[in-house]
Amino acid sequence: MTGDASPRADGGSTATGNSDAASTTRPDGGSVTASQNRRWSRSGRALSTLLGRPIVAGVVAVVTAFLTIPVLVAFVSSFAESGSGVLPTGFVTFDHWRKVLGFGDYGVRQNAIPGLTYSLLIATGGMVLNVLIGVPIAYALARYDFYARDWINTFAILPLVPGLILGIAFIQTYPEHGRSSLGLLAGYCLLKSPYMVLTVQSSFQSMDLVRLEESARSLGASWPRTVLTVIVPQARRGIVAGAIITWTLAAAEFNFTHKVASGSPDPFAMFLYRNIATNASYLQSAAAVSVYFLIVVAAIVVLQLLGKRGFSTAHQ
Repeated sequence: MTGDASPRADGGSTATGNSDAASTTRPDGGSVTASQNRRWSRSGRALSTLLGRPIVAGVVAVVTAFLTIPVLVAFVSSFAESGSGVLPTGFVTFDHWRKVLGFGDYGVRQNAIPGLTYSLLIATGGMVLNVLIGVPIAYALARYDFYARDWINTFAILPLVPGLILGIAFIQTYPEHGRSSLGLLAGYCLLKSPYMVLTVQSSFQSMDLVRLEESARSLGASWPRTVLTVIVPQARRGIVAGAIITWTLAAAEFNFTHKVASGSPDPFAMFLYRNIATNASYLQSAAAVSVYFLIVVAAIVVLQLLGKRGFSTAHQ
């Protein structure tokens, strides 16, 4: 690089400038040396490393604690004998769990297990329908550009309406089948389908679908095989996330269930309602909520395991 030259004794000149003395022109007309640029760059990276990560980690920790602590408090309280004070006292008892589940002479209803099983089956059926219907819709919206694509995209998220409105519409439209298991299954599928479509569509949009399809087809794979063994496994994260969201929301959907459920057996939302809103004690309500969260955690773990195993195309 060039710098200032000073005369030598033999009549030549010696460059006094070096790489650190080289300067760059700023937009305002001033100049900044390269050494200053490097020093400011190092200080900028150090500042973001020292402050950025701890701030983000702190915010995540605060939000996680804010959302998790009430669940943990309710779970711990469900094993207490008394909740009249500031903190529950008299650990450990299972009386509130027996009341909630209807074991023995306890409970607001006899034997809640059939109702819970029924609710799990209905929520699972709605989730399966959402996968079978929502994934192809999301793929078509992300892959192809066709007439009325925007309208179809709008109709795909249209069921994002209150469950009470959809429940009334079901009863009025299908008076013979509205209050039935079929009505609950169809309603859960329709109510939660936007979550599946939007989640999976985001996964498809993050991929180069055209390149993946052309590569697979050039190797001799048919279009169905390309979709099932190449495209769908690439979107497994979105599919599993959509399945978890639709299942958990359907399992606790109250407004639609309250209008459509026939009452025998009761879905899970009605189980929660009877143990929370019918003059039940705080500890009994905590036990009912704890049952729900345990079922949700178990469902999430199962769906995650099935998702990882079911989408693997590798051979051992």
